[in-house]
Amino acid sequence: MELGIHLANFTWSGGPSTFVADLTRTAKLAEDVGVRKLSVMDHVWQIGHIGPKEHEMLEAYTTLGYLAAVTERVELLAWVTAAVYREPCLLAKEVTTLDVLSGGRAWLGIGAAWNEEESVGLGLPFPATAERFERLEETLQICLQMWSDSEAPYDGRHYTLGWTLNSPQSVQRPHPPILIGGGGEKKTLRMVAQYADACNLFDSPELPHKLDVLRQHC
Repeated sequence: MELGIHLANFTWSGGPSTFVADLTRTAKLAEDVGVRKLSVMDHVWQIGHIGPKEHEMLEAYTTLGYLAAVTERVELLAWVTAAVYREPCLLAKEVTTLDVLSGGRAWLGIGAAWNEEESVGLGLPFPATAERFERLEETLQICLQMWSDSEAPYDGRHYTLGWTLNSPQSVQRPHPPILIGGGGEKKTLRMVAQYADACNLFDSPELPHKLDVLRQHC
């Protein structure tokens, strides 16, 4: 069994003035005891079941870049990135950069996004559910193309790229591993089977059924 630590709460006793020391200590301890993955949320406000939205929340990829600098072995990812918060090409560059600067330890963790309140609050894109899933799939296609040998244009329903150049390329080849969050049986698990290396399913009475659906898609 491999264990990971998910950093979802940054409301620590010392406040922002001790974030650097707290993050460094947490990351180094995790690595020292053999934790395999270190992840952070991709939110801009705290989410309700952890604390009030006014509580501290660090931006995901800036934080992961810092964690890459203070660790040597632990794998790093956002669990999970909201696909509609960034243009796909920029997301591919961010994960590529994280992979290069960490020596090949980055994952792409991604989902269709769900937090409408923070999106509306800070003016982030939050289209209707069907469109979010369409954009998620196009984002996966664009990232995989940018990590491939192809620099061809990409012409999708929502995104158009004239030249999918990605330099430098990721250290991990053919690409950083991909984790897709969510358990929707028709769309999400089908995308897991088609594009991803891992999924995020919660421990519930439905879990065996979800795994059977995933096997069928595979």
